[in-house]
Amino acid sequence: MSASTDRRRDVVQGGGPLVIVVVVALASLLFGQSVQLQFHTALVTSAMVVGFYVFTGNSGVISFGHVSFVAVGAFAAGMLSMPAGQKAGVFPNLFGWLRDSSIGNLPSLLIAAVVGGLFALVVGAALVRLDGLAAGIATVAVLGITRNVLRNWDKIGPGAKAIPSIPQTTGLWQATWSLVLVVVIAYAYQRSPAGRRLRATREDPLAAQGSGISVYRERLIALTLSGVLCGFAGAVYVHLLGSVTTDQVYLKLTFLLLTMLVIGGTTSLLGALVGGLLVSGVNSLLFEGEKGIEMFGASVTLPTGTSEIALGVAMVIVLLARPTGITRGVEFLARR
Repeated sequence: MSASTDRRRDVVQGGGPLVIVVVVALASLLFGQSVQLQFHTALVTSAMVVGFYVFTGNSGVISFGHVSFVAVGAFAAGMLSMPAGQKAGVFPNLFGWLRDSSIGNLPSLLIAAVVGGLFALVVGAALVRLDGLAAGIATVAVLGITRNVLRNWDKIGPGAKAIPSIPQTTGLWQATWSLVLVVVIAYAYQRSPAGRRLRATREDPLAAQGSGISVYRERLIALTLSGVLCGFAGAVYVHLLGSVTTDQVYLKLTFLLLTMLVIGGTTSLLGALVGGLLVSGVNSLLFEGEKGIEMFGASVTLPTGTSEIALGVAMVIVLLARPTGITRGVEFLARR
């Protein structure tokens, strides 16, 4: 394949997901404010799924602890951007440098990305040596440890309380460019030599090691980059909500992101994006149905918990009928 043909394929495959993001963002303008908020949430959660995909999709190692990177990013951005005057009154036990300072939106996003990446690097130094069930259990342990530290160490967080008064700067513009940035970085990584080496370890670890590829190093690089993107997405998420608790970035969000990735397709960037946007839309619709919606002139109220049950059933059906997801693990307009 010539270099020009390869570049054209990159433009088509990388540009396809970006077109989807832009179309979804523009579509949100056609609806009212409440529906627009659901679109913004879909864009932000899709950024989390793409960050999740960078490691799991390229390495083939299922992680149940990626929400811990989202959590540290969300809490870092939330605590740092909360007005200093309010922090001193609400959280008097914080470290002095954290209690008496406050930063703006963009610095909080950057710091959250760095914190997420450093945390992923530290825990990944031990975890990326594991495979299969051992890796899954270890990542669950990381998630539990992260949640308990954020919940109980009042020197760095709010304890069992929520972080209030976080500037709500994530609107349509910030949600869109954040997802575009995450998609571009994810695509650039998977097309890079490091990304190709990691996917080689996913397809045949023994052959990859025999070719001189270090499985440990490649997985650690991917996990660190994934932590950066998830921490960044967590910061965008907390600036959308305006407040955050440890329960909002724990098991329920973990299940939601995993469902999005499985339904879309774990081995392609397009699958992560499509799964994130599609499941977000269905989940929002079902959640609204639990509160009551008007359909064909009649009021319909779904039982509480319908959204969680429906997502679980959808995941089982996809795993049975199409294990590679609805995109079958291929990129945009790629040859099979």
